[in-house]
This record gives sequence, C-alpha cells and structure tokens, in this order.
Amino acid sequence: MKIINVRARVFEWKGHTVPPQPHFCSNAMDLLWDKGDSMGTFRFHGWTVVEVETDDGLVGIGNVALAPRIAKAIIDQYLTPLVLGHDPFDYEYLWQRMYRSTHAWGRKGVAMAAISAIDIALWDLMGKATGRPVFKLLGGRTKEKIPCYASKLYRTDLNEMQAEAQRYLDQGFTSMKMRFGYGPKDGPEGVRKNLDSVAAVREVIGPDVDLMLECYMGWNLEYAKRMLPKLEKFEPRWLEEPVLADDIDGYAELNQLTSIPISGGEHEFTSHGFRQLLDKRAVSVIQYDTNRVGGITAAHKINALAEVYGVPVIPHAGQMHNYHLTMSTLASPMSEYFPVHDVEVGNELFYYIFEGDPTPENGFIDLDEHKPGLGLTLSQRYLDQFNIME
Repeated sequence: MKIINVRARVFEWKGHTVPPQPHFCSNAMDLLWDKGDSMGTFRFHGWTVVEVETDDGLVGIGNVALAPRIAKAIIDQYLTPLVLGHDPFDYEYLWQRMYRSTHAWGRKGVAMAAISAIDIALWDLMGKATGRPVFKLLGGRTKEKIPCYASKLYRTDLNEMQAEAQRYLDQGFTSMKMRFGYGPKDGPEGVRKNLDSVAAVREVIGPDVDLMLECYMGWNLEYAKRMLPKLEKFEPRWLEEPVLADDIDGYAELNQLTSIPISGGEHEFTSHGFRQLLDKRAVSVIQYDTNRVGGITAAHKINALAEVYGVPVIPHAGQMHNYHLTMSTLASPMSEYFPVHDVEVGNELFYYIFEGDPTPENGFIDLDEHKPGLGLTLSQRYLDQFNIME
C-alpha cells in the first residue's frame, strides 16, 4: 500500500452564524484595549479537510481547524511531498519526517496542526485497511462507554444559563462546563459577575454534578490568584486555562495554590511540550486536541506519559479523533462534548462537515466496533453553506 495523493480543501462557513455577544467568553485578547469582538480571532468558521489516498483506492480523512488557509498551504507545499509514495503504516517514520523537516519554522502552532491532519488521515487509513476502528489499533476498548460532559454555557443572561444547565441535566449529563465572561480589566464588578454566574449554575445542578470552569486564557496570574480562593466554595472539577499557554510557571504556581485543579494543554504541542507541563506539575488535567497536538501518533505518546505521572487526559473538544484515543486508554476517564447547535464559536462546525460522530445517551457515548477507521464520512447536507477552496 502506497500513498498516491493528498488532497487538502478549506471549508469556509457562509451560512447563518449566531452574532457575537459582549462578555460571551473571556479570552487572551481581553487584557488589550480593543474595540469589537475580542473573541474574533478565536472563532473557527473555517476548517481544512485532508484526504490521503492510497494505490488500492482507500481514502483516509483528517482535519485541522487552526488557520485553515495557512494549514492548507503548508500541507500542499511542504508536507505532501514528504508522504507521497510511502506506506501509511509507517506512521512513526512519516510523523518524524514531517516534524523534523519543518523544525526550523514549525514545531508548534499551525505547522503542527497541519501535521496532525495528515497523521489523523493515516490512522483512518490504517483502520480502513485492517477493517478495524482506530481505537482497536491503539489499545482497544478500556471502557464500556465513554462518559462525557456537556461543554457550552457561555456567559449570557443568568436565567438563560440556568435553563441551559437544566437541559443538560434533563439529557442525563452529570458534568458540564461553563465559561467566564469577565477578567482583570472589568474590576470588582467583573469579579462579582463571574462569581454570580458560577453560583447561578451551581444552584441549578446541585452539589452532586461536576462543574468545570473555563477562562480561555483571559485572566492573568495576579487575577487568577485572587479568584481561586473565592471559587473554592463551588467545588469545581477544574479551572481551565486561567493564563496564557506560555506561562508554564504561572500554571504551576496556581496548581499548588488551592484545592481547585488547574487544567490546560489545548494550546500545547507534542510530547515534548507536555513533558514540561508534567515535570513542573503545572496542570492536574491534560487537555490536548488531537488535530493540533501532532495527531494521533503524538497524542498516543502523551497518554502514556500522562499515565506514568498520574495526570488524567481529557482532550479538548469531542470529535472522533479524540474519542478513539479516550476509548483506548485508562489515562483518559472522560470526553468533552460540544452540543449540536447553530454555528457560533465554530467548534460545532465539525457536525456540519462530517457525519459519524456519536450522539450522547444519558451522558455517555459509544464507538461502533464494526466501523473501520475513524468512522467518519464527509457530509453532503450542508455543502451549499460553505465556500470550498481546492
């Protein structure tokens, strides 16, 4: 089996989009003086879909959501020549070939995300070639089903947030994640509003449901140190990305400060990056995203590393490339799940491009043992809602 073609297409959403709301979600731009939608650079309304074809007619599907036009250019110009003519089962060699050849300008960010897309497609190919789902190639089933948490609850009207939390309870979820809307520049009033939103959600879900809190890098170290003691009474499962991803020492300090575990890793890359987080005990929960971190090949190594350190892995986003890894390792106790809804931030765009993602039932998802590869196909239902760039 040899790779004969790599096709990268950019799918840019042109359909209905939920308009941005003020204080919708704290983020890394919040500390700057700026006008307009501070979340603008963190919305994912485009996606690069990669199809890797072999000489026996099989096609593996991968994807990348970071800077899709740039990712496509990297794949077309730099990565495709490195994998053409090779056996997809030589995935470690091909990963190292892509990683090392782009090392001078890659290593992290969109270059690693582009590598991830091809790597995911290789694993999809291997599953299809063997007639087995990807998780069976990684270690097999370690759970009867995968527990998952509902992940939305952006900062809106408190009554709306409470109604949304109640819907997740009614659907059988026993854990959910909410977002903060305020940060350091919002002063004492913002502190109060952040605490009010947590109190409102906790009032609805009660003490026996896990509540995760997301900052999305919108705080700084000083603000986070003031907020953490105030949040302890709500007993959150974790506080996510309180500071910029590069502030590893800040994460480490916060992770030792209170009883609230600190989570992160959505914006970290490769096993080398996660070794630094683990060595410094900077996070108590790892949250890589497989279509950023280096693909399934890199994520599988991070799972093994995390298991040795006793740190759970709960990947960012649901999506099949993450679910297969979660199913195949005891290092990963649960998955994130983005509810299907109108295009807003863009995480939900996955459901408009692909078909095959499982639907949660009573807070659990399962993977079909009879679907080879990732179990995904490209959806034909919404093609007229995209601009597609070849």
